[in-house]
Amino acid sequence: MNIVVVGTQWGDEGKGRVIDLLARKVDAVVRYQGGSNAGHTVVVNKEKFVFHLIPSGILHPGKKAIIANGVVVDPEQLLKEIGELQERGISMDNLYVSANSHVVMPYHKDVEKWEEALRGKSKIGTTGRGIGPAYADKAARRGIRMGDLLERETLKEKLSFNLKIYKSLLGITYSRKEILEKFLEYGEKLRKYITDTSLFIYNLMREGKDILFEGAQGTLLDIDHGTYPYVTSSNSAAVGVCAGCGISPRSISKIIGVAKAYTTRVGEGPFPTELKNEIGSLLQERGNEYGATTGRPRRCGWFDGVALRYATRVNGLDELILTKLDILDKLDKVKICVAYKFRGKIIQDFPNRFIMWRECEPIYEEMEGWKEDTSKVTSYKDLPVAARNYVKKIEQIGKVPIRLLSVGPQREEMFATP
Repeated sequence: MNIVVVGTQWGDEGKGRVIDLLARKVDAVVRYQGGSNAGHTVVVNKEKFVFHLIPSGILHPGKKAIIANGVVVDPEQLLKEIGELQERGISMDNLYVSANSHVVMPYHKDVEKWEEALRGKSKIGTTGRGIGPAYADKAARRGIRMGDLLERETLKEKLSFNLKIYKSLLGITYSRKEILEKFLEYGEKLRKYITDTSLFIYNLMREGKDILFEGAQGTLLDIDHGTYPYVTSSNSAAVGVCAGCGISPRSISKIIGVAKAYTTRVGEGPFPTELKNEIGSLLQERGNEYGATTGRPRRCGWFDGVALRYATRVNGLDELILTKLDILDKLDKVKICVAYKFRGKIIQDFPNRFIMWRECEPIYEEMEGWKEDTSKVTSYKDLPVAARNYVKKIEQIGKVPIRLLSVGPQREEMFATP
């Protein structure tokens, strides 16, 4: 079976731990888009692991961990991640990196910071990791790929052309020799991992192996289907899997969405259910809502059912996993956004115009809180009735069955629903 796991909100839904859980039953885990701007956190026996590029399935011995062609790779960050994991006793023998993955170069980081500064108050809130400019070079057909780091003359030619462009754009003169030698060195260190991952994945499928496809960010950050321009630079929805891995849509067996029991987002952009009050602060502190990549505090708000319906439609979700239910334990009342109001009109569907995101007001359904500690609950039947009602309401609004719930960060703190 070939399963896709995708975020249904603005990222940070808990996909890393879900991947870690599901990886037990598959043969390979594939990262299909994004770059080191992502941050997937997994807690194993109270030991915390944060992944930016390497699929979180690497924690399971014997599982193939594949970085596919849709990912943009920062070689320095990748080597750092490899080294840190090896120091903690994690084997890298099953890591594979696509030769067609595009490379994040030093000038990409500079141009991203320069552009954000130009935007002023209209800044997007990027991580500054150079992801957008790397994808821009890919689309402009001047990108450098991981395979190029293994070929001096190819890299030298591409680099010479790009440095002319970025000198004109930024007014910065880069040392071609310094960058060339540094990235050739990166290539040598990574040579044993670089391969044709599309062919590798295809052969795994022909052998009947089970594969898990790991998305970064979330549906509402998708370059085509998210809250543009406050989005990431790749297709973070399930649509990105096939192009990002070089596989047929017919290969996908199941698409699983992940959602938090409330909503968060990092950086700028629309957020209809955001809570700029003591409840928002409580969610932030109880949920430890700080970015795994940047450390920035996440904005917090009530669960957005309109956004979930949209994510269900765009991704074709078969089922949903709901995380961090325990964070709501201390609330007397909980709310779910069931629709928006825009200039007096009720909107049931997620809008696609910026002015509507900016002006729409959430319409809530209020429910009783459960005011009980659920962090030690190990089965659905032991949840407070009010908590079960909340879960059922999300199912009804999102029109997608919830199959798993989590009430804590540990592997064992997740259980099935009936």
